[in-house]
Amino acid sequence: MTLSVHQAHLASWSIAAAATAGVIVRPFRLPEAVWAVSGAVLLVVLGLLPYREALLAVGKGTDVYLFLIGMMLLSEIARREGLFDWVAAQAVNHARGSPRRLFLLIYIVGVLVTTFLSNDATAVVLTPAVYAAARKAKVEPLPYLFICAFIANAASFVLPISNPANIVLYGDRTPPLGAWLASFALPALLSIVATYVALRFTEGRRLQAQCERDVEVPRLSAGAWTAMVGIVLTAVVLLVVSARDLQLGLPTAVMGILTTAVVLVVARSSPWETVRGVSWAVLPLVAGLFVLVEALVATGLIGDLARLLTRSVAASPQATPWVAGGAIAVVSNLMNNLPAGLVASSTLQLAQPPQHVVDALLIGVDLGPNLSVTGSLATILWLTAIRREGEDVGFWRFFKLGAIVMPPALLLALAARLMI
Repeated sequence: MTLSVHQAHLASWSIAAAATAGVIVRPFRLPEAVWAVSGAVLLVVLGLLPYREALLAVGKGTDVYLFLIGMMLLSEIARREGLFDWVAAQAVNHARGSPRRLFLLIYIVGVLVTTFLSNDATAVVLTPAVYAAARKAKVEPLPYLFICAFIANAASFVLPISNPANIVLYGDRTPPLGAWLASFALPALLSIVATYVALRFTEGRRLQAQCERDVEVPRLSAGAWTAMVGIVLTAVVLLVVSARDLQLGLPTAVMGILTTAVVLVVARSSPWETVRGVSWAVLPLVAGLFVLVEALVATGLIGDLARLLTRSVAASPQATPWVAGGAIAVVSNLMNNLPAGLVASSTLQLAQPPQHVVDALLIGVDLGPNLSVTGSLATILWLTAIRREGEDVGFWRFFKLGAIVMPPALLLALAARLMI
């Protein structure tokens, strides 16, 4: 039976909604990737999206896949060589027995890692170190682990490289570094401070009066030193690549693979344990999300959004950036901020709105995902990392915390940008 255009569009939207709900709720405790990939396959099998267009949609995520591969390899090799244990011991000792000082110290480190290595690096690289620090300090891990989840998004627009979604949204129109800082330095600062205040307010009662101090600092092996150098060099490479307005994925993958190879040679270790330790399921999850979005685009979504944005700018130029930033912040939690950024980028190419509207959309894409555990790839990676350590956070638990943390940061960041 041949479906009418209206029926086909309705079916595409229904499948995309069901797959997204599966990613969020995880029925039967199946991994998020199962639901995203199942929805994508169903769209192709039913003929709602031609397989060639599905393959093109998967290809749009190539830079993201390469970026993730590099970061996940860096994280796994550093974890295996004990670098995170060393970082954890240093953090605990610098806290000098104060859980609140440890909380602040971890938050500052999270800001730095997100700024110079990206929010995905905070989720993948910093989270295991924070868990190790909490265990060494003999404090409840979750309040400190929440820092990694929230600062990964709150600080993700300090620099263009701080979030792959920045590159996705701006595409080849990313502003030069000086112009970027002029637009986003103050909004990012307010976002970071507001998120810290909200987290201290919500998690403060769970910070114990005292924690362990003067714990033994493990000796760094040659492999751990090599991993540390690789991570630092990766940050430098990403800054240089960003300054030249080039894609981040391939350089990150090269640095991750090269660092891993050198560490394995220095440590005389087999590569198979490291390869098996990487959370590869994240890659099909991202690919599935891109296919789901492509199916929605095929229904005429981009043209409709572009016309709506153009009319809104003409009718109310002052209110449009507020509405657009808030709307995409919410939508990012329904479909993940990477595909949401892709839809926004395509819409912007057609609508050509003023720059302050574009910047408001970017803030919404970056900050909005702090509302839910599936809002950004970084938060999904964070969830994978804490599950590996035996912790877990359900959708509703994260949502209740995100509903307190995200809105003030979003409002302050938008206000700062729109009043510049």
